[in-house]
Amino acid sequence: MSTPIPVTIVTGFLGSGKTTLLNRILSESHGAKIAVIENEFGEAGIDNDLLVSGEEQVVEMNNGCICCTVRGDLIRILNDLADRRADGQLAFDRVVIETTGLADPGPVAQTFFLDEQVSRRYLLDAVITLVDAVHAMRQLDENEQAQAQVGFADRLLLSKTDLVGREQVDAVSQRLRQINPRAELVPAEFGQVPLKELLDIRGFNLNEVLRIAPGFLSDGHRHHHAKDRVGAFVFRSSRPFDDVRLQDFLAAIVRVYGTDLLRYKGVLAMQGLPYRVIIQGVHELMGASAGRDWEPGSARESVMVFIGRDLPREIIEQGLRQSLHAA
Repeated sequence: MSTPIPVTIVTGFLGSGKTTLLNRILSESHGAKIAVIENEFGEAGIDNDLLVSGEEQVVEMNNGCICCTVRGDLIRILNDLADRRADGQLAFDRVVIETTGLADPGPVAQTFFLDEQVSRRYLLDAVITLVDAVHAMRQLDENEQAQAQVGFADRLLLSKTDLVGREQVDAVSQRLRQINPRAELVPAEFGQVPLKELLDIRGFNLNEVLRIAPGFLSDGHRHHHAKDRVGAFVFRSSRPFDDVRLQDFLAAIVRVYGTDLLRYKGVLAMQGLPYRVIIQGVHELMGASAGRDWEPGSARESVMVFIGRDLPREIIEQGLRQSLHAA
């Protein structure tokens, strides 16, 4: 149990293809041992023949997968699974959590920060969001939760592209990239996505420099769809941050705007430190860790990305500039 168990959160609006994707994971002979937690309440499970409605149940599959339907507290379920794994009752190497179609994935992601036992036993690898190419535009227009699900994503899977023309696929793809420019966009037909596109992404933990789509870093990224409240912006600086100033400013921003801050991440240069500082947060919860050392002679550029609802970009950028170390 010394190595944390990696966890992938799969989210997406109703009808986007989450169940199809999970059915493939549960049925394919991939050799991996995966525990699938279905966070559905009051709906049919992944497979009515496998899951008993109305109670929590763990079913072991022929391919080593475990299917667990959750009707209770996620923290308790995660700790119970880890206990049973440690005792040799269950064998699995990673966990995939499916959220409900109308759920904000934020509280699920926060679970891995809130509970000390869970944070010690598990590593949140990535948030995967499925998007239905047929209905995406309407869903994004009419449902802020659909926008939030896109905003939280470390990877976006675009399903049902075979049912629409190239022009609509391009329009949906552009809109998704405007809402969340840092998430890689991958086609997902009938759940046929290579597991390497879903697992061990390390997207949530940011142990590498942020890779932001260059085409969406210019001023053009401001031009979101008129009804999209969720958007993103990036802050860059070649000057290092002052540690105390930055901590004070981020604490204030999180306190005031935490509810609307879906995701925020950064790889930062700090005055006097020889290594990168990794900042990451979900809503009001924020953490920092040490990254790789800066290479000798390399440019020490700080990069932060903010994804949220109606964020006051000018206020945040001004505060970040004032948090830089004095020249």
